[in-house]
Amino acid sequence: MKKERFVRAKAPVRIDFGGGWTDVALFTEESKGLVLNASIDIYSYVTVRKLPDKEVVTQSYGYKHKETVENRAVRIYSADFDIYEEADGVKSLEYNGNIDLAKAAIKQMNIKGGLEIITRSNAPAGSGLGTSASMGVALIGALSAYTGLKLLPYEFAEKASLIERQELDILGGKQDHYASAFGGINFMEFMDEEVKVSKLQLSRDVICELEKNLVICYTGKSRLSSDIHAKVRESYELKETKTRQALRNLRAIASEMKDDLLKEDLSNFGKLLNENWENQKLLHPSVTNPQIERIFEVAKANGALGGKACGAGGGGCLLFYAQTDQEHIVRKSLENLNVEIIDFNFEFDGLQTWQAYR
Repeated sequence: MKKERFVRAKAPVRIDFGGGWTDVALFTEESKGLVLNASIDIYSYVTVRKLPDKEVVTQSYGYKHKETVENRAVRIYSADFDIYEEADGVKSLEYNGNIDLAKAAIKQMNIKGGLEIITRSNAPAGSGLGTSASMGVALIGALSAYTGLKLLPYEFAEKASLIERQELDILGGKQDHYASAFGGINFMEFMDEEVKVSKLQLSRDVICELEKNLVICYTGKSRLSSDIHAKVRESYELKETKTRQALRNLRAIASEMKDDLLKEDLSNFGKLLNENWENQKLLHPSVTNPQIERIFEVAKANGALGGKACGAGGGGCLLFYAQTDQEHIVRKSLENLNVEIIDFNFEFDGLQTWQAYR
């Protein structure tokens, strides 16, 4: 008996250290954006399997005929939201706010149908870690492997970005998709449609020290990054001086952070997280709130050199860099505020695909 094939993919989320927002099209169309980020071992998972062909029985002149017909149905299940949708074919898929990313990926990859997709992520909802981008990359990765199409990391990232920005009209930048596809600690340059990814060659000592001293906490309050992006975009298009200057500052901070890592000056790197955060907050008032400000106050009082919100801000995850051997105190102080500490290691492999049979 022929075994059934399952094509699987996993793609990591990221933490952004500096320069976030300068990867958004409204900025990169006019200026070069610079971002420093790192992929971590929290993943989005996708499984794709072929649906069995249908057996159709017809009757003519008293004789029954059995005919095998290719199954063009599409089934999609999100384990995170416990949402299931089924359509007769790809053309019947409609965007309705449920599992739209998977639907868009199927259309982007020109899949004819006859497949089932299951998705899940172990990142908390609205975390600011680029979960939707990592899911998009995992979807493109799994569907590419399913069809036998070989793509480069740049292509995985671009296709995943395309389905969010153009197909689904979701506001945001590209750094998340590239971090997920490439893996590692990266310095990224964005100029209009051109993207350059440079993997930082850091010593094992620096990598381990970063993993030890960085603290991620989840505020428990999810947010819609596209809403915040819309507000910042409006400020930018109105040519508000404060917003535009903050973006230029964020770009410069990313470059300085990159130099600090290469020079192994982790103390200054940690302090620059604060500068990044102060400029994030200048973009729009919705980037922060009283709960977030209280968390920052407590973290700094208990040994954090610096910190910032992950992603667009407004909730989700916060990232702190602790003074040497003070990370346990920072963690405990945050736990006392009833926020969740998220343990992690860096992920250097990016998108991964494989097959399983049963």
